[in-house]
Amino acid sequence: MTDTDAGTRFPEGFLWGAATAAFQIEGGAGLRGPSIWDTFCRTPGKVYGGHTGEVAVDHLRLWREDVRLMAGLGLGAYRFSVSWPRVLSGGIGFYDALVDELLAHGIRPCLTLYHWDLPQELEAAGGWPERETAYAFAAYTAQVAEALGDRVELWTTLNEPWCSAFLGYASGVHAPGRTSPADALRAAHHLNLAHGLAAAVLPSTARVGIALNPSAVRPLTGSAADLDAQRRIDALANRIFTGPLLHGAYPQDLMEDTASVTDWSFVRSGDEALIHQPLGFLGVNYYTPAVVSSAPDRVGPRADGHGATAHSPWPAADDIAFHQPPGERTDMDWSIDPTGLYDLLLRFAGEAPGLPLMVTENGAAYAPELHDPARIGYLEAHLAAVHRALEDGAPVEGYFLWSLLDNFEWSYGYSKRFGIVHVDYDTQVRTPRSSARWYARLARTGAM
Repeated sequence: MTDTDAGTRFPEGFLWGAATAAFQIEGGAGLRGPSIWDTFCRTPGKVYGGHTGEVAVDHLRLWREDVRLMAGLGLGAYRFSVSWPRVLSGGIGFYDALVDELLAHGIRPCLTLYHWDLPQELEAAGGWPERETAYAFAAYTAQVAEALGDRVELWTTLNEPWCSAFLGYASGVHAPGRTSPADALRAAHHLNLAHGLAAAVLPSTARVGIALNPSAVRPLTGSAADLDAQRRIDALANRIFTGPLLHGAYPQDLMEDTASVTDWSFVRSGDEALIHQPLGFLGVNYYTPAVVSSAPDRVGPRADGHGATAHSPWPAADDIAFHQPPGERTDMDWSIDPTGLYDLLLRFAGEAPGLPLMVTENGAAYAPELHDPARIGYLEAHLAAVHRALEDGAPVEGYFLWSLLDNFEWSYGYSKRFGIVHVDYDTQVRTPRSSARWYARLARTGAM
């Protein structure tokens, strides 16, 4: 009998939420400065159909309706991101009003400071490979904290810094579209540094976390070569962030593996200690595992979990191949395997005992129909994995479903739909799917 068959019940006080990101939903591009994603969208061939985030799903205009929608679903929390370019343009008042409206409806705000929309002016000055970007992020954080710190308790500094660094600066499939492995490693460090600097300026009342997208990396076989491929990708996907965040140091094997790309001289004395700030929680974003093998004769394009790319997102790993596991897949062509989420939660429970965990993103893209049993099945299986992790000792405090609304899905434009709420992109009408009603019952009762 499975957890679902038995009627799985989550602990009292478990936080049920949904997540979005500013660039993906807000629109209102004319009311803020440009971000790297505005520039990327205008670059021919970079985004499906030439789609942009200029209107997105018009949340900047429809936010009160969206908050009422969340309240109607019984959500206890909402994870949203603040647009750095909007704040620089004087738009912090939008988030001030949003936080008040959420609290008025009994919904806890969980604020993400950075979900990939770097101001274009900072990219023009060098972007995340430059150290000054981390200090600019700290100044921006202080500005947001001054405005909202009296009402927001849950803060996430960065969302998926791996994507910002490696998809943005190595593979080029995300903004800003650069393809320099050395810059990707520099960017990863400066994103880590930005987290530490931001954590230091947030108020003492804040529970500060970071939302990683750790990879459940598995070897194709038990051979020594495949196990070494697993170790190397684990270093580049996971330990490049968890090393300094959780232990105050970069892994030695990571630096040795990438010595042909960089000498790591951009890591200054004291940086790793600064990154190693106390965490209030660790956010885990999970969608699909990675299966790797040694491929000493393979060169050229790599699969990165987002589709084939002209450049590898993995510095100094051209001799490693990625494999699609068998079985069912989502509309993103990602394999469905909830055991990867269970494994990651248990891994972090063991690696950082006592550190609270949050599933800060989990969900699936499927066809646009309102009746979406496949999405319900995906969510049910992954929440059963979360429940099993809880039973086995992982201190998971909450779950944020990705996503509340259909939205702009980065380089896929509007071609992929993750929302439990359907959005008609012509009219902006919101219609809850079957999965929204299913999730509402779960949020209200805590039981599947």
